[in-house]
Amino acid sequence: MLVFDKEDVNIDRIEPIGRYAVRLVFDDGHDTGLYTWPTLYKLGVRYEANWQRYLERLNKAGHQRLAETDGRKPEKP
Repeated sequence: MLVFDKEDVNIDRIEPIGRYAVRLVFDDGHDTGLYTWPTLYKLGVRYEANWQRYLERLNKAGHQRLAETDGRKPEKP
């Protein structure tokens, strides 16, 4: 699923699920899904490639982020 128009979403809290995973609760109310430690590791290691693929998919779908950045919030002047 391709997500767009969600540029200012942050993690509100992290809830441990046993010893194997965490649930991320976002400040937009999204809290579905568990992230295992191996999954989080892979997301971190592959961050740049994942981000680039997301931007390409977004572009193909006719959408663009308001601030084309490397995924981090742009600094305010």
